[in-house]
Amino acid sequence: MKVLVKSLYADIELKQNGMALQVRSPDNDVQLGDCYVTMKELIWCRGKITRGNGVRVLWQDFMEICSSKGTLKAALKAAKAEKALKVTKTVI
Repeated sequence: MKVLVKSLYADIELKQNGMALQVRSPDNDVQLGDCYVTMKELIWCRGKITRGNGVRVLWQDFMEICSSKGTLKAALKAAKAEKALKVTKTVI
């Protein structure tokens, strides 16, 4: 993965606007999305989705998901199952 800081404000402490990380494929050909980091939450915007339509995760929830390898593994398993379900519904 290639991660670029899109904008970095002068303050070290993140405010409500936070900062944006641009995530690209390792070969830099494809923009995979943007991750906004604010004092309240993380916002993942896959592809060219706007910040307002991104998936929001509160810091407390993020820390709970990442609190152990087991919880992280369970969250990833659930996400992959949901993605597979969406693909199946699209095919049908």
